[in-house]
Amino acid sequence: MPIKSVPAKRTPRVQRALRLATGTALCLAASFGLGLPIPFLAPVLAVLLLATLNRPLPFKAGLMLALIAMLTTGVGLLLIPVLRYYPVSGVLLISASLFLAFLFGLRGGSNLVVTFLVIGLTMISSAGVADFDLAMMVIGALVKGLLLAVMVSALSHWLFPEPVDAPPPPAAATLPAADVGRLALRATLIVLPTFILVLIDPASYLPIILKAVSLGQQSSTMTARNAGRELVGSTLFGGLLAILFWCALSLFVHLWMFFLWMLLFGLLLARKLYALSPTRFSPGLWLNSLMTMIILLGQSVQDSAAGKDVYTAFAVRMGLFIAVTLYACLMVYLLDRRQRNPGVTDTHGVT
Repeated sequence: MPIKSVPAKRTPRVQRALRLATGTALCLAASFGLGLPIPFLAPVLAVLLLATLNRPLPFKAGLMLALIAMLTTGVGLLLIPVLRYYPVSGVLLISASLFLAFLFGLRGGSNLVVTFLVIGLTMISSAGVADFDLAMMVIGALVKGLLLAVMVSALSHWLFPEPVDAPPPPAAATLPAADVGRLALRATLIVLPTFILVLIDPASYLPIILKAVSLGQQSSTMTARNAGRELVGSTLFGGLLAILFWCALSLFVHLWMFFLWMLLFGLLLARKLYALSPTRFSPGLWLNSLMTMIILLGQSVQDSAAGKDVYTAFAVRMGLFIAVTLYACLMVYLLDRRQRNPGVTDTHGVT
């Protein structure tokens, strides 16, 4: 007969869901409360850390990760003169570098390192073409956001530790060597047009790079059959959640309410992500919906603080997110179709 006073043991998935929601909400509130530059970066990085690592990062590993972020994003600073004085050569060089970065990730490299590399190659270099100080500000925001995310991740693991008998995470499936190059090319083609758009107006379009990077990495594990559902679904659902979050926050605008609403929305999505409330959608859809919501919501809060028209800015940004996502679906479809039909021979024997 069970003893009612003894709480039931939490399963690993319950702990992970609580950890993800609490850590994201804490990081969001701390980032905006401390007034960090580009404050939505920290909670996005916290989501990546908490969703990919089931153990807290040691202090030395956290410092090493911050150093890696500085070095990888600093690569973008070296590309600024090339983009400024030789723009065509600069774009070609960055295209080749993006391909190598995604290739590294698909061959088993760290997704976090790939994310920092892609941000350095695209976001930092495009910001530096417009204003070198803006590029330095973005690097500073990234490093500060990462350090905050690492500290909040450690606190979240302390509050909701992984059970001792929890099974280790399954090893990542190895891709066939013939597919690695194609998937890296697909991810590069998804990110590249967004990078060129950001070169035109970095101040307005810089956050779209984060969405393009997310789409590029998300697309590496899917086929044309489910690309529309996964990519477009996560974008539209993330936008809908951002609208609902904004309406709820407008009822009583306060930092603590910002934290509590984020905790509630985070718990709802974490239940889907960890299959506590099973759905037919993959975990990637729910993870990318959460990150899309944070990016859109963070930009809207900054627009409101700056006295801008929040609703017009949100509509324009959401339209760009949808356009980038539809383009990503098109790249997935075209490259998958090319793989299935590598060539058709006509009656004259010409392929």
